[in-house]
Amino acid sequence: MVKQKSNILMSVFRVFLVIAFVAAFIPDLNPARLSEIINRNASLFTSAISYDTVGRGFERALDREWIYQSTLVLTYVGAIVCMLAVGLVAAAFCMSLGNTRLKRRGLMASGGAALLGAIGIIMLFVAQAGFEGAPNPDRIAPMFPIGIYAFIAIFAALLVVSAAMWFILPQPSKEEDDKLSIEPKYSLFLMVLPFLVLVVLFAYLPLWGWRYAFFDYTPGFALAWEDFVGFKWFTSLFENAATRRDIVRVMTNTFALSGIGIATSWVPIVFAIFLSELRSNPFKRTVQTLTTIPNYISWVLVYSVAFALFSTEGFFNWMLISLGFVEEGKNFLIDGENMWFKMWAWGTWKGLGWGAIIYLASISSIDPQLYEAAMVDGAGRYRRMWHITVPGLMPTYFVLLLLSIANMLSNGLEQYLVFSNPATSAPIEVLDLYVFNLGIGDGGNIPLATMIGMLKSVISVVLLFAANKASKLIRGESIV
Repeated sequence: MVKQKSNILMSVFRVFLVIAFVAAFIPDLNPARLSEIINRNASLFTSAISYDTVGRGFERALDREWIYQSTLVLTYVGAIVCMLAVGLVAAAFCMSLGNTRLKRRGLMASGGAALLGAIGIIMLFVAQAGFEGAPNPDRIAPMFPIGIYAFIAIFAALLVVSAAMWFILPQPSKEEDDKLSIEPKYSLFLMVLPFLVLVVLFAYLPLWGWRYAFFDYTPGFALAWEDFVGFKWFTSLFENAATRRDIVRVMTNTFALSGIGIATSWVPIVFAIFLSELRSNPFKRTVQTLTTIPNYISWVLVYSVAFALFSTEGFFNWMLISLGFVEEGKNFLIDGENMWFKMWAWGTWKGLGWGAIIYLASISSIDPQLYEAAMVDGAGRYRRMWHITVPGLMPTYFVLLLLSIANMLSNGLEQYLVFSNPATSAPIEVLDLYVFNLGIGDGGNIPLATMIGMLKSVISVVLLFAANKASKLIRGESIV
């Protein structure tokens, strides 16, 4: 019975730990937002990692001495202390997954987090009094955030539950006296947890921005001040003839460029196979290094290379003029012909070596005895490549092919943005670049750009499941 109560209370304890951690990233629960001037989208985490988050907007107030610098500094320090308490909460959660001895360490960490959080809250209370008692409080719009009450409740609950668990949790056995351990399943979970958090922060949390597609939003104004228009932007996409023409042109470019990439997705396989067949290891490493380095070069630098080679005064024109083939140089970068092929060529040059790495790893996992048996049967090098290496790479190739099909609409914008000019923008404006231009560029229509981004995500998911279904019907295997 005691063990059952202990398990239930430990589950409650972990729930409070998770709530405390998540609350640090919710802007509406930011206890450090003590003034209307502080960014309403700033969470406790962003307030703690940068003083500029707290102090931005108070430059004029400080110059006019409407508020003291010490008040802002105290607010920032209070946010840091509260965030350190949240860090202890995360450590306590990890410890709660261990054996009895480690769980008791976690309870100590949780209690320390509650006390440290209380110190941070007291600092914020003092800072809030500083806002209220400033020389000119009306100019700095002081406020009492609800996040202070939320974190007081969270830290108080943690302290109470930690104290209760300390007395209910049994003492560690003699075997555990000198040992701190976690079950393997929990160890693996903690290893993957940071990556799950990153996926949530950068892949799922931004989906909250989809709400802009349902408002008549004007950049620079709060969304709460704008009118809710429902599906207005969804219908306007098809009602406006000019927008329809743009969408048709952009989708044609997107599918064409992605289709060329998918049709030539076998190129890294061929490169990896021939690279693995090189006998000279120093030469092999040199080739692999030289072909992989371009992947780490930004597209801005790639365009700089293209400009040095193919501009009017570039190396290519200099060579043609020196050989007498032409009398004056031609700027190939403003030539809008064959732009699909040019973009594919630059993309292949940049990503060939990187794309071959996965296939080289797959080749190294093929059983060497298969090659030895083939050599005994008299198979030459090309026969071994065709009948052993290529079939061994097919599972990896089809997985990457399915992912490429799912990402047909997401072929990036950096490459096409840097190569874009008035003569080349029409044939290389893909969907991502179109959304960028529409929302952030000259268009400034954030709701319409958000709506198109939403449709792109939905279509990508449909393409993924369609490709997966086709793979299951044709090959009998799927990845979803």
